This record gives sequence, structure tokens and C-alpha cells, in this order.
Amino acid sequence: MRLRSEIGVPEIRFEKRLKPPRWLGPATPPIAVIVALAIGALVLWASGRDAVDIYQRMARSAFTNPGAFSNTLIAATPLLLTGLAAAVTFRMKVWNIGADGQLMIGAVLAAAAGTFFGGRSLAAVMALMILAGIVGGCLWASIAALLRVYLNTNEVLTTLMLNYIAPLILFYLIFNSTSYWRDLSTQSARVFPQAKTLAEDAFWPTYGAAAAVPFGFLLGVVLALALYFVVRNTRFGFQMRVSADSPEAARYAGISTGRLLILVMLLSGALAGIAGASQIGDVSHRLEPKNLQLATFGYTGIAVAALVRYHPIGIVVSAILVGALNNAGFNLQGPDLPLGLIGVNQGIILMLVAASEVTARYRLVIGRRARRGDRAPPPEQATLEPGASPEQGTSDGTDERPRQDARPGEDS
Repeated sequence: MRLRSEIGVPEIRFEKRLKPPRWLGPATPPIAVIVALAIGALVLWASGRDAVDIYQRMARSAFTNPGAFSNTLIAATPLLLTGLAAAVTFRMKVWNIGADGQLMIGAVLAAAAGTFFGGRSLAAVMALMILAGIVGGCLWASIAALLRVYLNTNEVLTTLMLNYIAPLILFYLIFNSTSYWRDLSTQSARVFPQAKTLAEDAFWPTYGAAAAVPFGFLLGVVLALALYFVVRNTRFGFQMRVSADSPEAARYAGISTGRLLILVMLLSGALAGIAGASQIGDVSHRLEPKNLQLATFGYTGIAVAALVRYHPIGIVVSAILVGALNNAGFNLQGPDLPLGLIGVNQGIILMLVAASEVTARYRLVIGRRARRGDRAPPPEQATLEPGASPEQGTSDGTDERPRQDARPGEDS
């Protein structure tokens, strides 16, 4: 009997880590960023540019030039708040993709509050604008939450569709109606539609001498610390973790998963609505539909949260990093450095950090296996030559089948 030769073929697969090293989760995002910067340097070099010089200019434009760090924090503020909005729901495995629309509706109500109560003290106006932003974000998020709980509608679809409806409302209020938000005080404003501008005494303040830190960013840091405490040390956070791990176990333990989902969605919408209020109070000081639509803060906030695996404190650092990249890109764009190259670097960073999440949970295994199975067949199931039978043995008249009654040490 002659055995056919089996040629091994390489096998590549991912295996889930039963017990990942504790250092691996925190270490993978920084490593991914460093690798992404290295790949970005190769892209810049391939395009005929000096990568070291470009990175130095980016660092100066984002951090060290006069006013650069302030602009970075301004760019990071909406990303920080929308990142927290995404982290709240994603940690519970509720996929709220609608922070962009919730931010816009929050901005609508915050702009109305800022212009209507403009004559009062700054603290009162700020509080009313924040409250109005919270109401707007919660109202827009409640639509998807109620549809999910009572009609079992996929929240990914509903929140995504609501993102397309929100800017239409903004455009209608400013360009296609004579609403309260539209400025009709002058003839030019009637010909060229624009929104009412807040009074100067209603502009949100900045803090610090060396770098003007916007109030919205400080508020975002406080909310990140509060969210970290809530998730780790409160009953509400415990219910979120249990529901994320096993909704069936949560219901068996007496947790109302439907009510919890609504609360989580409302909290997420409130954070996104505060981001909208911050855009009105800190940056634009009026409702700007085109800028809010093109900025896509909600979608970028999801990436910001994913960079640090939805950790509230990590989102602060991640928002500053992405805000610095955005700020540097806009400052350096020109004939010698198109904005597309900055976007390529951002895409590489986001892609590698997302891939690092896979490496933290799974490990790559490279091995070999037989072509027709994972392992070779046992001797008694070996393939025989054509025309041979188990009783005939091999062609030379010898029987290579092992004796079943042989004992260890006995000559067979």
C-alpha cells in the first residue's frame, strides 16, 4: 500500500484572545498613530515633498504659532462633545449615528434662545442656550429611541435618515421662510438671506492668556469627567454595562431595557445638542446651515470616540489630536500642500486605529494544514493504490497494518 503525498498549504486566521494582556488595549492606539504618521511620511515623500518639514509645519500650525492652540481647541470642541454622545450609546451597543442631526436641532433652539434672551446677563444667556441645545438634541434623539423601543425599528437607519432631515429644516428656516431665525432687519438681508446674529454681550467667553480656551471645550472636559464617573460608579452605569453584555440577563435581573435605551439615547442627544449650542455661542454666533452641514461633526465624533475605544477621558485627547489635524490642514492648504494630502493622513490614522481594535481582541495565527483537511488521515484510513483492497495489503506481499493485539514492548 502506497500513501499519496499531501502537500501542506498555509493557513491564516484570526483567533479571539481568551485573556488579552492588560497593556495591549491602551497601547494599541498610540502605536497605530505612530505607524500612521510613518506611512503618511512615505506618502508625502512619494509626492515629492519633505515629510519632516511638513510635519514640523503642521505642529507649528496646530500648537505653537500665535493663536494656533486656541484654534485647535475650537476645532476640537464639537468633536469632543459629539464623541461623548457616540460613546454613551456605543458602550451600550446602541448605534446612534444621528449626532450630526441632533447637533443641528440643538443649534436651532440655542440660536433662538441666544437672540431672544440677549439682553440678560451672560451667565443667564449661556445657561438658557445650553438648556435649549439639550432640549433640541433630546427631541431629535427621542424619535429614533421611541421607534426602536415600541416598533423595533433599527436605530442605525432612523438616526441616519434624521441626519438628512435636520439640515433641510435649517435651510428652510433661513433661506425659504421668514422665520424668527432669519434676519429681516435690512434690505440687503432680505435679498441675501442670513440668520440673526447674537448680541456681543451674549458671546461665550474664553479663558487663559497664552491660549484662549473656549468655554465649550471646558464644558466638554467637565462632561467627560462626569460621564466617566457615571459609567463606572453609578447604578445607571452598571445597568448600561449589563445590558450591553447580555440584554436577556439584564431583563432577567429586572432591568427595563427599553426605558434604559430611551435614557441613553436622550443623554446622547443632550450631549450632541450642547455641541450645537457651543457652535452658536463659541464660534459662529448665528445659525449657519451650510457650514453645519459640511462640517459633519457627528460622523467625525464617532471616529474620535472609536480612536480610544469609547473611553470618556481618552476622547478629550483624541478630539485634540483630530482637531489639530483639521486646524493644520486648513492653515497649510495651498499649491505646495493640497488639503487632500492632509485628508489622506487623517484617513490612514483612522484606518490603522480601527485595525488596532481588531489586534487588541484577536491575534493573527499563521500555520499549515493539509490541502483536503486540517490534518492527515490516520494510517488505517490511508488512501490505497487503485485496484488494492484492505485484505490484499501492499504490492510486495507484506501487510503494513498494525496488529491490534500488540502490547507495548512486544515485537510485532
